[in-house]
Amino acid sequence: MSYNNKLDLYKMNLPADLKKLSYPQCDELCKQIRRLLITTVSKNGGHLASSLGTVELTMAVHRVFESPKDKIVWDVGHQAYSHKILTGRAKKFCTLRQEDGLSGFCRPDESIHDAFISGHSSNSISAALGIATAMKLNGDDHHTIAIVGDGASSGGLFYEGLNNAGKSNTNIIVILNYNEMSISKNVGGMAKYLSTLRTKDGYHKTKSAVKKVLDKTPVIGSPVKKVIKGSKDAVKNSLLHSTLFEDLGFEYIGPLDGHNIAEMERGLQAAKSMNCPVLVHVNTVKGKGYAPAEQNPGEYHGVGSFELSTGNPDVVASDSYSSVMGKELCDIARTNKRVCAITAAMKYGTGLQYFAKQFPERFFDVGIAEEHAVTFCGGLAQMNYIPVFAVYSTFLQRAYDELIHDLAICRYHAVICVDRAGVVGNDGETHQGIFDVPFLSSIPNTKIYSPSDYSELKLCLHQAIYDDDCISAIRYPRGNEKNIIKNENPNTSFTHLKKGGNILIVSYGRLSNNAASAVEILKSKDIICDVLRLVEIFPISEKIADIISGYDVAFFFEECYDYGSISEKYAAVCDNVAPFTIDYFVKHGDCSVLLDELGFSAEKMAEQIEGFLNDEPT
Repeated sequence: MSYNNKLDLYKMNLPADLKKLSYPQCDELCKQIRRLLITTVSKNGGHLASSLGTVELTMAVHRVFESPKDKIVWDVGHQAYSHKILTGRAKKFCTLRQEDGLSGFCRPDESIHDAFISGHSSNSISAALGIATAMKLNGDDHHTIAIVGDGASSGGLFYEGLNNAGKSNTNIIVILNYNEMSISKNVGGMAKYLSTLRTKDGYHKTKSAVKKVLDKTPVIGSPVKKVIKGSKDAVKNSLLHSTLFEDLGFEYIGPLDGHNIAEMERGLQAAKSMNCPVLVHVNTVKGKGYAPAEQNPGEYHGVGSFELSTGNPDVVASDSYSSVMGKELCDIARTNKRVCAITAAMKYGTGLQYFAKQFPERFFDVGIAEEHAVTFCGGLAQMNYIPVFAVYSTFLQRAYDELIHDLAICRYHAVICVDRAGVVGNDGETHQGIFDVPFLSSIPNTKIYSPSDYSELKLCLHQAIYDDDCISAIRYPRGNEKNIIKNENPNTSFTHLKKGGNILIVSYGRLSNNAASAVEILKSKDIICDVLRLVEIFPISEKIADIISGYDVAFFFEECYDYGSISEKYAAVCDNVAPFTIDYFVKHGDCSVLLDELGFSAEKMAEQIEGFLNDEPT
């Protein structure tokens, strides 16, 4: 295929045609990719800054390696939008994060070029090592490439993978993309270490010069170089200074300019030729090519739709459950000096930016390290502080063992603000918060609250702060309160709304509002239902069980996974529960559409209840 004429991203055979391009043509294609990224994310929302920073890096990888024979594992997939475009998905890229469109993350069932799923951070090296080991066992000498965002280096799994990969003798290449940002500003020792390496170009020049001099020194040069290379003593440290990665068994290349395709290709070709574990350190600019994202990469990590000319996101962040929680926590902390706030690299996403500004000495961002965050909470609680850990539901899953071992067993009191609980929408299977109720309710000494509006959220936060000897989890949805039917007497327990019927609808969280609307729909059809609106949903209450048992049938609607649900627990003690839950991984799409498909809209609730009463399948 000739490229004498202007390149057309949509007509190319990608990624194969990339190898035919000159460097000026590569630069032109990168400009087209950035325009497509900005235009699409401005309409659909998504992870903009990360992908803008990896355009040239991605192109260099696909020019040097041969996907899918060489396996590319991304960590995490929010860096990989350019990868999607350059692997034959350019025409469909406009459907990004839309129902039946492209996923916002890498998925093997979407493309053979997606070697592994990539919704959560820090897993790429472990996955890539498994793939590389299998390839070695199969006699396949192709390479496995893990492309790791530097924010992932604050996660423990990163180091577990690194420790094992370095001694593996496989064709694994780890590309560590350093851009000084993960989601919020990077924190911790590794961030400082990489920042130091970034400025140590002199180290690489000195190391190379020493090797060259020794190679040219008659008689003693080669033996001395072998001694230096193989030793761990002061001679090696002074002449051939080692990086952490080399000490772990990796050959180290870098730092490379991640926006210089020619330099990237030389580095990657060198890594490819070594046929051993190699770490390639790459420096990039997050948000590259779009001024608002370059200036505020944290705000443009994950965005809703926004106005292209100004770059202003159209989501009012202050009108959200996250921000309401964050501001209310500040009010509590002004008088209660024992309250501390913890985040795992999600200060802005969880509404803790207000706390960080007002109480910096009691605010702790631990990086992408949820396990550490929970155990850190245990240490604070042991010393009579009240830790409040705000975390997305889908990320809290990583810390299950720590919740049990480091909090629950010793009955340490910590508040877990479970943000993005329930269906979250466009981020898809890896981010839907449908498992927190089953796994939290399996842990002794745990309370779970699920408020249905802002007023209940505030009450629950106050109650949870002063709970004692337990984990107090407060789960609330993404976004703001919508279609709210206000409870005139909000509380942290439950509300029983009696309409005079012998049918009961039970729910909690935002579905309580849909349940109240469903009652009105059914009333128009002469079906009278009462409503039980739960707030403290666990432990199971005998009083609530007695209320449920007093009805002919209790329809229970839950925005969580079926096994381990609250309705399953009440069904064990009440024989009249008809549960409506979720029994599969929920795909990506508009949240309101997904809730309707799951049967959780007011209309679908009413339809299912009517069908059940008429003994008709729905």
